Amino acid sequence: MSKKSRRNTAPSSTSATNIQPLHGGSGWHPIEEDLEAHRDKKYLKTVKPRSKRQEELMSAIKSYNLTMAIGPAGTGKTYLAISAAVEALEKGEVERIILSRPAMEAGESLGYLPGDMQEKMAPYLRPLYDALGDRMGGKRVRQLLDDGTIEIAPVGFMRGRTLNNAFVVIDEAQNCTYGQLKMLLSRLGWHSRMVVTGDPEQSDLLDGMSGLADVAKRFEPLKNIAVIYLKQDDIVRHPLVAEMLGVL
Repeated sequence: MSKKSRRNTAPSSTSATNIQPLHGGSGWHPIEEDLEAHRDKKYLKTVKPRSKRQEELMSAIKSYNLTMAIGPAGTGKTYLAISAAVEALEKGEVERIILSRPAMEAGESLGYLPGDMQEKMAPYLRPLYDALGDRMGGKRVRQLLDDGTIEIAPVGFMRGRTLNNAFVVIDEAQNCTYGQLKMLLSRLGWHSRMVVTGDPEQSDLLDGMSGLADVAKRFEPLKNIAVIYLKQDDIVRHPLVAEMLGVL
């Protein structure tokens, strides 16, 4: 009697059934179902600093209404800002979280993106969604996005607004001009906090157009604004990231 084949019949990772469209008519959402299932099982309830300057940043975000987090990629700027926003929302200190990031492509054109504003911005805000999922679980993030408690606000749509009772995160601010940053910073309203994150060394704008370094330098003497500079030894990604950034 011949033995039955034990060949693995699982579908290939390149199977068409595993390819997720950017947008479709079946209710696509920035927080995909598989991400929800993954995040809800092990989302993080507490966040601890992994360096002295990260500790300073976390303390500054709690103590100041406006914090500038400046540093290279991988230093936890965005993640710590999102974590603080979630904590403030959970404690009832703010009524909503507002996420804003320039829709700037890193050297390549994505072309026309279909869908509503939230769907168009989703590729640019993926790092923020990931951090939110880590802290709250994907299912809850999706609910808060749907009811407006978490709001996606493109830079170009912020003019004229006053953001009261909100925790505002301006991510990738190195891709904002001086004028854009001045407009964004002046949106801060009553009972609100704002964290601006970015790395002046990784701007996708033409040379001299980014306003982040200039704004941070102007804010350094102001006692009611925190400007925290993170360094290469604060990088918490793969050790090679810090090594590479040291020579690139």
